[in-house]
Amino acid sequence: MPLISTHDTTFPLQEGETLLEGLERTGHEIEYQCRSGYCGFCRVRILSGRVSYADLPLAFIAPGEILTCCCRVTENITIDCRKRIEEPDLFSGDLFDGNGS
Repeated sequence: MPLISTHDTTFPLQEGETLLEGLERTGHEIEYQCRSGYCGFCRVRILSGRVSYADLPLAFIAPGEILTCCCRVTENITIDCRKRIEEPDLFSGDLFDGNGS
């Protein structure tokens, strides 16, 4: 299985998994909409390695960019992507805990 490297981690892509699914599984911040190469929301920069496509995507991709939803990863790659930053939920607990702070 190919290894995917991002700014935060390296992980193996699982059998039958798209790059987009692998990024979601590992907690990366990745936007998407159509999951089929039409919209281009899942576009990321590829820093090393190569990918291929079964069919050319309809969304525009510039040189050095890939669509994570529909590219085929057959070798180790490095992409410009980061893990999701977990923000504290300000409404999950009692904001006024009564201790005077």
